[in-house]
Amino acid sequence: MSAPGPSRNAANPRHSLLVRTTHWITVTSFFALLLSGAEIVVSHPRFYWGEVGNVMTHPLFTLPIPASRSSVPTAYSFLMPDQNGWSRYLHFQFAWVVVITGLIYVLSSLWNGHLRHRLLPAPAERSWRAYWAVIARYLHRTPQNPSEAHSYNVVQRTAYLSVIFVLFPLIIWTGLAMSPAFTSAFPLAVTALGGRQSARTIHFFVSGALLLFLVVHVTMVALAGFKSRMQGMITGRTATQEERP
Repeated sequence: MSAPGPSRNAANPRHSLLVRTTHWITVTSFFALLLSGAEIVVSHPRFYWGEVGNVMTHPLFTLPIPASRSSVPTAYSFLMPDQNGWSRYLHFQFAWVVVITGLIYVLSSLWNGHLRHRLLPAPAERSWRAYWAVIARYLHRTPQNPSEAHSYNVVQRTAYLSVIFVLFPLIIWTGLAMSPAFTSAFPLAVTALGGRQSARTIHFFVSGALLLFLVVHVTMVALAGFKSRMQGMITGRTATQEERP
């Protein structure tokens, strides 16, 4: 079967301008949030459950890393540089960038049918057999179906929907639940999570889940053909010849 010509790719891009723009804004924001979030954690690498947590409180768990504050007990005899000031400011700013970008993406995708046609699994795909067929193909490194050059398989669709409608809302909710100004106006937002320290702990684990998704996502892109996939996300058009893993 011959590769699709440039005219077909131009008329039927793999990713629309909206998807590409929001994707790269989210990628940039995520790395800024990851960096600033790591610096915030270093200032107090202990996690608690409930409303209150401090150096006098028994932690739920402690990360095996040195802290940036002498008041926080760790197993290390030295301190990390304290970058808590700028990191909190940067974290807050890019969090709002992600929220606004996400709202634009979701509302636009609902309006133009992108979520329904490109991300929602078809009725025939909503079975364990369909999921296992895709996973088995990955495990055996079977060349991808040519139809996937302009679509997502059921595993990809489920992963993206989980990030968009589960992980991102949860990371935003738990982040807001740590804000005294927000929780004073909406106390149920934090009590439903078990307290401000519970929100911080959940926020940490959801961040880890998003980081795991990023690692798996980049790995799958590399296996499916890094050059072609990157070209599709930058220009909207895939390469004329799919790469082999």
